[in-house]
Amino acid sequence: MRVLVIGGTGFIGQHLVACLVRAGHAVHVPTRRYQKGRNLLVFPTLTLFEADVHDDAVLERLLSETDAVVNLVGVLHSKPGRPYGIEFERAHVELPRRIAAACRKIGVRRLLHVSALGADAQGPSGYQRSKAAGEEAVRAEFSTYSEGALTIFRPSVVFGREDNFMNLFARLARWLPVIPLAGAGARLQPVYVRDVAAAMANALENSQTYGKTYTVAGVSQYTLAELARLAAKWSGRPRPVLPVPHFVGYAQALLFEFLPGRPLMSRDNLDSLKVDNVSDEAMAPELGVVPTPLESVAPSYLRGGKPDRGPVH
Repeated sequence: MRVLVIGGTGFIGQHLVACLVRAGHAVHVPTRRYQKGRNLLVFPTLTLFEADVHDDAVLERLLSETDAVVNLVGVLHSKPGRPYGIEFERAHVELPRRIAAACRKIGVRRLLHVSALGADAQGPSGYQRSKAAGEEAVRAEFSTYSEGALTIFRPSVVFGREDNFMNLFARLARWLPVIPLAGAGARLQPVYVRDVAAAMANALENSQTYGKTYTVAGVSQYTLAELARLAAKWSGRPRPVLPVPHFVGYAQALLFEFLPGRPLMSRDNLDSLKVDNVSDEAMAPELGVVPTPLESVAPSYLRGGKPDRGPVH
């Protein structure tokens, strides 16, 4: 099968590409910057090329040469807006809608769309609201596509060697004697990046998954404070965590937003922590994945070991 992976150079995308190649698929990965995906060129059935998927003509041309599409595009930060900012709208709502519409127009029947655990039109953050709107957009397009086979995935926060989650707390422990933390009591259920990739690859040709929305979460639930402590401990620099009020966290986040580069934390990120990011649903058996415990992987990569050797499956 020819599979177009939009967002294939990202954290989850690189692991998914490895799974798909191993399964014998020909994988096409568009990217804005060719250099960003050069490490994927080791895969024999992968084609990497520069393309702007936000251009409808380009998107339709790419879909005319594929049998299935995976949309992994997501952003963590956006300018403020109601119900969500412009960057969230472009990446989480408009792009999924355009991909689904192009699938229907060109005749590509299989679409895997990655949303997020916590997607909610009434959620406290623009991120959550935009993810919910993106889900509704692709469902609306596929509701009039009788041949279409849509599957939506809602992963929890994802961990793995290249993550920006557990590694962030490990970096903070390197520089700070105490880790100040807003939203310290929020509960999360981290899921291993290879489990997310495997679940999607297994679902691609499995008709049992057509038309379904799947929660993809890990084995255990933790508070954010517990995860920060564990990351510091496993990195060899145990640190106490100091819970701070949301208004203090907001002030810090506002400062980060005005600094150059990608912010360490945004006010919208803090809004997401107002609700728990957990699920009581077990991993669906048709996805063919047994979730990997955080404790069996994170300690080694945080202390500098290499148990997770990148996107190889």
